[in-house]
Amino acid sequence: MAGSPLPGTHRDPMRAFNFSAGPAVLPEPVLRQAAAEMLDWHGSGMSVMEMSHRGKEFIAIHAKAEADLRALLAIPANHRVLFLQGGAIGENAIVPMNLLGTRQRIDVVNTGEWSKKTIKEARKYAAVSVAASSEDEGFTYVPPRDRWKLDPEAAYVHVCTNETIGGVEYQWTPDVGDVPLVADMSSHLLSRAVDVAKFGVIYGGAQKNIGPAGLTIVIVRDDLLDRALPICPSAFHWKEQAEADSMLNTPPTYAIYVAGLVFEWLLAQGGVPAIEKRNVAKAKLLYDALDASAFYVSPVRREDRSRMNVPFRLRDDRLDGAFLKGAEERGMVQLKGHRSVGGMRASIYNAMPVEGVQALVDYLRDFERRHG
Repeated sequence: MAGSPLPGTHRDPMRAFNFSAGPAVLPEPVLRQAAAEMLDWHGSGMSVMEMSHRGKEFIAIHAKAEADLRALLAIPANHRVLFLQGGAIGENAIVPMNLLGTRQRIDVVNTGEWSKKTIKEARKYAAVSVAASSEDEGFTYVPPRDRWKLDPEAAYVHVCTNETIGGVEYQWTPDVGDVPLVADMSSHLLSRAVDVAKFGVIYGGAQKNIGPAGLTIVIVRDDLLDRALPICPSAFHWKEQAEADSMLNTPPTYAIYVAGLVFEWLLAQGGVPAIEKRNVAKAKLLYDALDASAFYVSPVRREDRSRMNVPFRLRDDRLDGAFLKGAEERGMVQLKGHRSVGGMRASIYNAMPVEGVQALVDYLRDFERRHG
């Protein structure tokens, strides 16, 4: 592993291997540091939870979090970073309110449940064209770019670059010409390198790879800040929030603080290139185990498989209950698949150690030996 580990990176044996899709596992050093600073942040005599968002202490926390995020993603100077609220579902309404301007159409590529939520919400504000869809094969692949039917007059093109529920991930950045490209990256932001300059807007809820639920990160190009509809509330108006340093209203202060600790942890590990290398190895370990067995089924097309969210099924779903019970007895939790698709799902975000993935692989093999 690249980078110097932070103090306290040893794993507490009492902690479970948490495969939850979100809110999800956080790095132990981050949790330990947050615990140590709970009552007194850096001699201030206050918890971060108690600080005024206008005070010098929190302004310093906020500024460092933004600077570290910019460093991790190499965010260009002409992109603003906003720390907001509402989650990705909330942002599905906020995006069209900020980007429609005088235009009437939005293009969306439908790759699963989160794309469908985007379509449903966007239709409250504009005509939505499904430019491409993988619904014909149960959302198990990313439609190739040559199948997309895009409108050059669309306000923007929206993609969900990692479908948390279905486990489908873009391994490439779409070229959509001069129309702004908007991406929901909630479940894989900071897990891999991304060329931010190719996107008009990137957004995501923090509760996967970044921090606790309650924080939404929006990265928006400067030239898109003047397109908001008159009905857009001030608290959700990107230009107004950018001018106020994300503090037009009280921001989710503690979530920003913990996100900042995660950014520090990532930088100490060697940044995004190092964590991406680790994530590739973890995903390969798990997918190789699933592919080597006829007992389990991995439904997503190989070239479109997510490194973060790995859905799989037992060929005999009557064994699902026993599988989950046995996993919990071995300290592996939150492996049940989303209610809309069933089966199992292992979310192996940045903070999931390779030991957790290896424990799951060992259990997969042992369960098959006993029940196959």
